[in-house]
Amino acid sequence: MATEDKNRATAAAILPLVGGAANVASIAHCMTRLRLGLHDRSLVDDEALKALPAVMGVVEDDTYQIVLGPGTVARVTPEFEHLVEEGRAATPAASPAPAPAPAPGDAPSASAVSADELAAQGAAIKAQQKAKNATPFKLFLRKIANIFVPLIPALIGCGIIAGLNGLLVNLEWLPAVTPALAAMASGFMALIAVFVGYNTAKEFGGTPILGGAVAAIIVFPGVANIDAFGQTLSPGQGGVLGALGAAVLAVYVEKWCRRWVPEALDVLVTPTLTVLISGLVTIFGLMYVAGEVSSAIGTFADWLLSNGGAGAGFVLGGLFLPLVMLGLHQALIPIHTTLIEQQGYTVLLPILAMAGAGQVGAAVAVYFRLPRNESIRRTIKSALPAGLLGVGEPLIYGVSLPLGRPFITACVGGAFGGGFVGLFNQLGDTVGSTAIGPSGWALFPLLDGNHGLGSTIAIYGGGLLVGYVAGFLATYFFGFGKELLAEFNVSQEPTPSTVAATGGTSPAPTATTGPDHRDHPDPGPDPAKAPAGV
Repeated sequence: MATEDKNRATAAAILPLVGGAANVASIAHCMTRLRLGLHDRSLVDDEALKALPAVMGVVEDDTYQIVLGPGTVARVTPEFEHLVEEGRAATPAASPAPAPAPAPGDAPSASAVSADELAAQGAAIKAQQKAKNATPFKLFLRKIANIFVPLIPALIGCGIIAGLNGLLVNLEWLPAVTPALAAMASGFMALIAVFVGYNTAKEFGGTPILGGAVAAIIVFPGVANIDAFGQTLSPGQGGVLGALGAAVLAVYVEKWCRRWVPEALDVLVTPTLTVLISGLVTIFGLMYVAGEVSSAIGTFADWLLSNGGAGAGFVLGGLFLPLVMLGLHQALIPIHTTLIEQQGYTVLLPILAMAGAGQVGAAVAVYFRLPRNESIRRTIKSALPAGLLGVGEPLIYGVSLPLGRPFITACVGGAFGGGFVGLFNQLGDTVGSTAIGPSGWALFPLLDGNHGLGSTIAIYGGGLLVGYVAGFLATYFFGFGKELLAEFNVSQEPTPSTVAATGGTSPAPTATTGPDHRDHPDPGPDPAKAPAGV
């Protein structure tokens, strides 16, 4: 009951700060963020939202996103939805709550100055990156991400069940239960093409159920009786890539029908032509092409890690944080899903997850290199637990990226961690993840491989350790120049003894460009997601 009250209180605190119920157009959530469609962005009080204890950060993208963290967001969202419904029923419009005014005589919190400056710089970087990301290609990648992100909870749940079932089978425990667990773990993956088709049609502006209907052809057992391109089709051939293409085609056929079919016949003709035309193209074209592409992806991933695992892991682990900044990581989501569908796990995610380890190591090094800056140290302490669980955005945009060089050294840490995991893949110890979404310590329950769970866990854990240590050492010794240390490693409230020690001059405080967060410094905004690996 206390937990429910806490979640409702969080929702109640957020609602007036986003302009009230009348300003909320849509509500959704992913693994860590409450995503809101808003009628009027100007009604949002960003700084008051950031100051809420439950809020880890905010970011404006295609939706307004409030970072609440894994687990919390899934509990707060239903409460928020209820409050919005109640608010709409009670009043037709609502005005945002004013930001709390400082009490007379209150001075700005000097101890938060540097952290606020970093947060403001992080927000500026994010805004610049958002403008650069508004290209047709990146907007397309964002649509792809929106198709697959809603599937992540099911992938995680089924992946953990699959791992548990594999453990029980290997130990020869509960033989009467393992077939049931196998059915639970495999049922969703057997029909994932249908969900991809449904979400694709929804995202591209078509009728979702028609997208699902066309994609369902791919997994229908009866396709085994059909010959195309001189070979018999197999149920599931083409997988999620085929479903994606089939549903996009269905959307365009449906829109064409809406333009030309008379309204009186639309309800009969449009759905029929959509399924018929798209279905025929899917059966006699897309399934074969997508199947070949899917097979090529799996073959290339295996070849890459088998022949150049250490080097490939080094490059992938080192470049993943910049890919997230550029929004290009979204292109990996269908690849992850295809590998999971083919092999039962994706070998890429554990390597990419090392980027988060490098980020954590870098943040710890910043903590020790700035012993006199309590503001930044407090920000790191508040964001570090989330970073260990794979939610690295608060550390990235609140600490390392605004500082500059520590972001590069964090990438170095990720590169060494990725190289470690890649090396073992090259030696024959495959390390994979049965789902996408989590990283860091949260990825342990989803690990799978070809040499037993113990070996897989040891390799992944070793990679995290290498990433932590490499990120720490690179940042501690190479992450700060003299000017950067002089600027940030200062006490914000110099004492008389400090003044005397510096020859009668107190250290110059950095200019404040951000809000005063008092006891809850802002960890910075959260980049558009990802589902994985930061």
